[in-house]
Amino acid sequence: MSSILLRNIKLLVNTANPQSALRGTALAELQSLENAWLIVEDGRIAGFGSSDQLPAALPASTIDVTGKMLLPAWCDSHTHLVFAASREEEYVDKIKGLSYSDIAAKGGGILNSAKKLNAASEDELFGLAWQRLQEIMQMGTGAVEIKSGYGLTPDSELKMLRVIRKLKEKSPIPVKATFLGAHTYPQEFRENHEGYISQIIQEMLPAIADGKLADYIDVFCEQNFFSPEETERICLAGMQYGLKPKIHANQLSLSGGTETGVKLGAISVDHLETMDDHAINTLAASSTIGTLLPTAAFFLRMPFQPARKLIDSGCAIALATDYNPGSSPSGNMNLVVSMACTGMKMLPEEAINAATINGAFAMELDKDYGSIAVGKKANFILTKPVPSLAYLPYAFGQSQIEKVMISGEWI
Repeated sequence: MSSILLRNIKLLVNTANPQSALRGTALAELQSLENAWLIVEDGRIAGFGSSDQLPAALPASTIDVTGKMLLPAWCDSHTHLVFAASREEEYVDKIKGLSYSDIAAKGGGILNSAKKLNAASEDELFGLAWQRLQEIMQMGTGAVEIKSGYGLTPDSELKMLRVIRKLKEKSPIPVKATFLGAHTYPQEFRENHEGYISQIIQEMLPAIADGKLADYIDVFCEQNFFSPEETERICLAGMQYGLKPKIHANQLSLSGGTETGVKLGAISVDHLETMDDHAINTLAASSTIGTLLPTAAFFLRMPFQPARKLIDSGCAIALATDYNPGSSPSGNMNLVVSMACTGMKMLPEEAINAATINGAFAMELDKDYGSIAVGKKANFILTKPVPSLAYLPYAFGQSQIEKVMISGEWI
C-alpha cells in the first residue's frame, strides 16, 4: 500500500464535504486548515489534521511543503476540448470589426469547426485532444466534462463521442461526455429545422445509447438556434435514453434557456451572460447549477455574467472554461478564477468553491472530487510559496502552481 505524508501545509484549502452545491452566503465559506498535514494512501485521502495532532504512525514517504498551500484540483464542468483546428483567423476578423453573423456568412463559426472536424480522422482528433487534456491537467484540472457538437452529422457526432470515450478510458482524471448535436443547424438543414431535429432524435440518440457514448445531453437554446420548445423536445428524447440535460442558456439573449433547463431538472444551465429577475429567481428556486464561463465573455467582448446578483439571489453557481476554438481558446481554470474575481466581483473563496466543489456537483462527481475529505481522490494543486489565498487570483499573470497530484501521483 503506497502512502505519502504531506506536512507543514501552510493552508489546506476546502476541507468541507457538503451534500449539495453551495449557494448564497455558504459559497463564501471556504473551510480551510492552517499549518496542516495530509496522508494519501492508494490514491485517496486517508486523513488530515492540524500539525499539532500528527498521528503516531507516519508513512515512510514524507514531503515537507512549508509555505505552500494545498487545494483540491479544479473541476471544469463545461468544455468543447475535442476539436480539429484553431480559429485564429476569425479572431483577427473580429478585431477588424466583423460580426458573428458576418463570420458565419463567410463559412466561419461552429460550421467552420464542423467542416474541419468532418475531415479529421478519429486518431487525429484523439491525439489533439489528449495533448490538450495533458495541458489542462498540468494547470490543475482534476476532472473535466467534454461536449460533442462540432460534428453535426450522425457519423461525425458519433466520431467525436468515441474520441471522448477513448479519453475516458485512458485519462487518469474523470471525463464526463455530453452529446451536443443541437449546437447549430448544419448548412443543409438551414431551412429544414424539423429535419435536423428528427435526425438527432431518430438517428443519433439511438446510436449514442447503443454505444453508451454519453452521460448528458445539451442544446444551444438561443435565438436563431434552438427555441425553448425545440430544446425541451430534444432533451426529453435524450432523457428517454438516460441522458441528463445540461443547457447552453441565456448567452446572447433572454432565450428562455434557463427556465427550460429548470423545468427539465437540468444538472446545469451554462453561460448566463443575459439574465433578468425572472430567470435569476427561477434558477435560485431550483437545484439546477448555473455554470458561468467568464473567459468566453471576455473573448467575445461581452459583459461578464452577473455573478454577484446570482449569488446574492441564492443561485448555486459553478465556474468553467468553455474551452473551445471559437469563443474561449483556453483551458486555464486559474485564469477563470481570476476573471471571476476581477470581472464578476466574486470573492476568492466564492470563486474557489465554484471552481472545485460546485464544479464537481455540476458533473455529479462530488462524492470523489472537489474538496478535501477522507476517502476522496487525491487530486490536488500544490502551490508555490504564496502569501495568502487571495494572492492566487490577484497574481493572474504567473502560474502559482508548483505541482499537481492526480490519484496520489505527481504529474
